[in-house]
Amino acid sequence: MNKKDAILHAAVDIMGEKGFDKSSVSEIVKAAGVAQGTFYLYFQSKSALVLSIAKNIIEDFLSEANALPGPEESTLKEFLTNLTDLMYHLTLKHKKLIGFIYSGTAYYSAFKEWEALYIPFYGWLEEKLAYYKTQQKLKTVFDLPYLTNYIIGLLEHGAEQVHLMETQGFTEKVSKEQLTTFIYEAIAT
Repeated sequence: MNKKDAILHAAVDIMGEKGFDKSSVSEIVKAAGVAQGTFYLYFQSKSALVLSIAKNIIEDFLSEANALPGPEESTLKEFLTNLTDLMYHLTLKHKKLIGFIYSGTAYYSAFKEWEALYIPFYGWLEEKLAYYKTQQKLKTVFDLPYLTNYIIGLLEHGAEQVHLMETQGFTEKVSKEQLTTFIYEAIAT
């Protein structure tokens, strides 16, 4: 594990246990086994850690999303099913980190910074939907920038209902089926 990752892992553990405000950079670097100055080579502040963790999750998603069959190889329904499966899988995989991010630490950063992290994700999905719109005559009335934002928000919410909030009566199988069908019906008809 490199030093930056060691710091991130230590921060998640310490801040997850003590909270953002009660955790110090000194504690984090000690747990990571690095010098205090090393922290500031990678992060300007504790708040910057949270953004970095969120960025890593989004980069992981994009890495795995790029391995999905593309629009040239799948129908819109198959693409949405694969995308939904991936969102639920990665939400479960990063459950602890996402919980950490949502534990109130997000308020230490500006919303514009958070939204900027999603730009590559939105762009990736917009490119895929643009293909469906032109090649398979997608009948959506939505502008693609809005549509990508809405779809990503719905997918995140659905996966979080199952894996983070563990909403009573929400099973992964039914939730994914309902969500995929809802999105498909909203944009394909």
